[in-house]
Amino acid sequence: MRVLVGVKRAVDYAVKVRVLPDKTGVDLANVKMSMNPFCEIAVEEAIRLKEKKVAKEVVAISIGPKACVETLRTALAMGADKGIHVTTDVRTDQGISPLAVSNIIAHFAKNEEADLVIVGKQAIDGDNAQTGPMVAGLLGWSQGTFACGMEVDGQKLILDRETDSGTEKLSLKLPSVVTADLRLNEPRYATLPNIMKAKKKPINTVDAASLGIDMELKNTVVSVEDPPVRKAGVIVESVDELVNKLKNEAGVI
Repeated sequence: MRVLVGVKRAVDYAVKVRVLPDKTGVDLANVKMSMNPFCEIAVEEAIRLKEKKVAKEVVAISIGPKACVETLRTALAMGADKGIHVTTDVRTDQGISPLAVSNIIAHFAKNEEADLVIVGKQAIDGDNAQTGPMVAGLLGWSQGTFACGMEVDGQKLILDRETDSGTEKLSLKLPSVVTADLRLNEPRYATLPNIMKAKKKPINTVDAASLGIDMELKNTVVSVEDPPVRKAGVIVESVDELVNKLKNEAGVI
């Protein structure tokens, strides 16, 4: 089995983002970037399949500017075998649509003769959660979204997935596309020896424009706004005072 896993370079989850003065997007200047957390989970799951001798090769793919090579090197240091860097200078948080990303991943899933595609359930910048299902649709493969447990049984994939009411257990026929949820695993830290080894692993660079895929945006971001500032809370001296404020000021009781 060959596994293709998507990794996206996004603003680090611990960074407090700032909106640009013209409200056109988030300010990315001098901001720490890292691998999207859900993509880390996807990479970890792919590597675990390789460690179980289920997968023979793990290929990581990333779309974006030159700096995406750092993200790919992280995936290689975690244990992926090789990387594919699809280069584009547009902002990947709002300058490239999930459909274009899905077409690119589907293209390389065919080229690499992958049996399984694993991506994060969503990116923490766009929060679209559309790429995985669209890749499955484009390829005509089975899909399992919001995966929180996974094992391969021959030509079947046994999947536990998160739902609003609990978890579902699915049996999927390979080839398949899986989107990784938070509880699927806990990603490993790359060790120094593996970081050094990752520098020697191959990364194939391909210009997005050379793939013949429609990259034109079908929608545009009109405005990005900061969330409204919450009013400061107050400390009350008694239950009676609390009830009075809830009833007469807040109007909730």
